[in-house]
Amino acid sequence: MNAVVAESLRKSYGGVAAVDGLDLKVATGEMFGFLGPNGAGKSTTIAMLCTLTRPDSGHASVAGFDVVRSSTDVRRHIGLILQESTTDGDLTLMENLRLHAHLYGLPRRTFPARAGHLLDLFGLAERRDQLARTLSGGMRRRLEIARSLLHEPAVLFLDEPTAGLDPHSRAGVWDHIHALRRDRPLTVFLTTHHLEEAERCDRILVLDRGRAVVRGTPAELKATVRADVVRLNTADDARAAMRIRRDFACDATVDAQGVRVVTENGAALVPRLCAVLDTPINAVHVSPPTLDDVFLHHTGRAVRDGDHAR
Repeated sequence: MNAVVAESLRKSYGGVAAVDGLDLKVATGEMFGFLGPNGAGKSTTIAMLCTLTRPDSGHASVAGFDVVRSSTDVRRHIGLILQESTTDGDLTLMENLRLHAHLYGLPRRTFPARAGHLLDLFGLAERRDQLARTLSGGMRRRLEIARSLLHEPAVLFLDEPTAGLDPHSRAGVWDHIHALRRDRPLTVFLTTHHLEEAERCDRILVLDRGRAVVRGTPAELKATVRADVVRLNTADDARAAMRIRRDFACDATVDAQGVRVVTENGAALVPRLCAVLDTPINAVHVSPPTLDDVFLHHTGRAVRDGDHAR
């Protein structure tokens, strides 16, 4: 059974298509990722799947329930973490959890053990009686994830779950998410523009301007590029890139990191570049394709570039 299904899903704002005919299927127990820049339509898709906004057309179901006809059932079976913090800073951690449990009708006799287990799982047990506003950004995000799991949802939606966090806090949040998935079966639907987070997914759908561009496992997507990336830092990057394009017929561009060369065999090209270029080379690095290269290959843009859509 698929945990999430969408067919020809569409949503526009002011005549601009934020999501344009999206089809997708997410298997039960899968960690599924939306990869795309800010504005690609990821949050709008999440909003439709979580019944926060109605599709203009198309159909979608979550945990077996139609998002329009059975919106209440959908909400009972999902957990949702938005980009913005939604904890009440004037309540303690336990009070935040108790409020959520009350809203979802969790039996009183069940709450203490379940809340205690989640606080322990997310490393927050010692802070249970502190006000939420005293927590760091990473701890507050962990509290929000713990809160969203109190009613044991079938699908957990994470919309940019580590937005605004420093690298250390971001890594900590992901450590706890993986510990959670080891604790019990759970379908996770993730939207992100952080490439290292997308690498953790079982499958990825690359979204651009509201449309699905390509989908597959991280390894399958990187295999579609079939090229290495050579990075050069030279005394004159613009001159070096021009010479590489002319003499080697390679795709060579200049960005903030230096010269970027895309070629089928980077290791074999480097000695030839060093022999031919008359511009001093300060550093050179060869790497296999990344998910950023996948996005650039299929869309012509870097994944961190923005867009006008939501």
